[in-house]
Amino acid sequence: MDFDKVLKKRTSVRRYSSKKVDVSSLTAVCEAARFIPVAGNIYTAKLIIVSDKKKKEEITEAALGQSFISDAPYVIVVCSDLSVLKKSYGSKAEVYARQQAGAAIENMLLKITELELASCWVGAFDENAIKRILKIPDHIQIEAILPLANPFGKEKAKKKPDLNMIVYFEKWGQRTAKPIRKLYA
Repeated sequence: MDFDKVLKKRTSVRRYSSKKVDVSSLTAVCEAARFIPVAGNIYTAKLIIVSDKKKKEEITEAALGQSFISDAPYVIVVCSDLSVLKKSYGSKAEVYARQQAGAAIENMLLKITELELASCWVGAFDENAIKRILKIPDHIQIEAILPLANPFGKEKAKKKPDLNMIVYFEKWGQRTAKPIRKLYA
């Protein structure tokens, strides 16, 4: 699929079919998480793949009852391990880890879209409950939950803001730039 098409087609999907996701697709999605920019070449993102029905139901409960999560054959829990990053970057480690996690998550979501699978970036959850369910050490941060499934029907991408609503030139709030006025004509 063409990259621009993937970008425009990506959307959050919360309705899944019962069709299984093949392991090669799961592997490809996880593989996409490796190809991100990382501070000091210190990779902090870690992925936990969950397929156990009982654990998925517990994760759903910990994610404020977002029932679509347990409908997916796989749930990927994205975590960050800052321990090595903190040695090199001190107080900036958490910012860099969050940036890396966001990049890994977006790469995975784009790969999911390319494979014509479905997911939704879930950020609302009880971190302590998820840590207990998956036996995640205290020093590890949970960044997101990504259900991975086949879509139930076709989802249309939501309308995105016009480019002129999100781009400023030279300073906050300045929407025009004389030399490159045609950027979003």
